Amino acid sequence: MQTETCIQSEKKTGVIKKAFITAFPYTIPIFAGFWFLGLTYGIYMNVSGFSFWYPMLMSVTIFAGSVEFVTVNMLLGAFNPLQVLAMTLMINARHLFYGISMLEKFRGTGWKKFYLIFGMCDESFSINYTADIPEDVDRGWFMFFVTLLNHFYWFFGATLGGIFGSLIHFNTEGLDFVMTAMFVVIFLEQWLKEKRHTSAFVGIGISVLCLLAFGADNFIIPSMFAMLGVLTLLRGTIEKEGGTV
Repeated sequence: MQTETCIQSEKKTGVIKKAFITAFPYTIPIFAGFWFLGLTYGIYMNVSGFSFWYPMLMSVTIFAGSVEFVTVNMLLGAFNPLQVLAMTLMINARHLFYGISMLEKFRGTGWKKFYLIFGMCDESFSINYTADIPEDVDRGWFMFFVTLLNHFYWFFGATLGGIFGSLIHFNTEGLDFVMTAMFVVIFLEQWLKEKRHTSAFVGIGISVLCLLAFGADNFIIPSMFAMLGVLTLLRGTIEKEGGTV
């Protein structure tokens, strides 16, 4: 009985280890972006008068880069929880669409589902949604480690920036373009995976139209609603073509 328990334990350890080894290479590009941006955020908090505890704890509990940058001004301003709530919802409204897209993929992941929901940032969503996970790798553990590693990268950079912010002096202008470049690469990888590019053309076309109609500051939410509607209508056609929605 004890031998059987040991065998099962070793088997489970092997499954977890294999999922980690498979997930880690996918997160290496994220490390480069998160480390630099997290470092910038930590330095920004430091020069704004906050101890390193602030970026460290906020990177663990909030884990939303855009919101964390905006939170600096919120903490320095007057206490207004309704404004904070509205701002947070507006900035991260896109996660509603991420959640809808991941409903099927998160099914059957057990307790890991709660952390996957909490830690689902743009980058983790991109990897977990598009990655070709080998059949012999546990899907739940793969997505868990992608999320955990990305979370750690952001935490590590933010904490390091908060600690050494007062000692580092350099121009951080342009570092945020690292994430833009990374998403371009993810888009190109997805483009190469698809046999046809209907969903890509729909996304680009709708984004351009909404950009012209609503302006650079307000086009994201309308474009997401429009893409969701159009892709839902075209889902059957896209799946027959061998693409992904």
